[in-house]
Amino acid sequence: MSYTILFLCPHGAAKSVMAAAYCQQLAGQYGLDLQAISAGTEPDATVSPSVAELLQAEGIDLTSHIPRHVIREELTTASRVISLGCDLGDLLPLGTQVERWDDVPPPSQNLMIARDLIRTYVESLVVELKKELK
Repeated sequence: MSYTILFLCPHGAAKSVMAAAYCQQLAGQYGLDLQAISAGTEPDATVSPSVAELLQAEGIDLTSHIPRHVIREELTTASRVISLGCDLGDLLPLGTQVERWDDVPPPSQNLMIARDLIRTYVESLVVELKKELK
């Protein structure tokens, strides 16, 4: 079974999408068997156009990605849950550990700062996972 990382942001359309895309890309480069997925607590209908454009320019295709609502079962079955500004409230099962990357600004305010911070977090995460999963 693959290691699953669930990235969450309120709208499931920007920060969590970038984090999952970068994580999946880096994991592939290092040969790590993991699945990085994104979801939101109040998902938008589509991925943020500026995020989709940025990732497309970096060779990451999101044309088929549709933001979706996180479900409680995912929170209990994911190997790791990372929140980028989500309030999970009653959805969070008791005892579920959540890492918080709440200092990432909304991409709508400054896309490049958000991207750079997310990449820094993801790179550190993948380095940690290289040791843990090998």
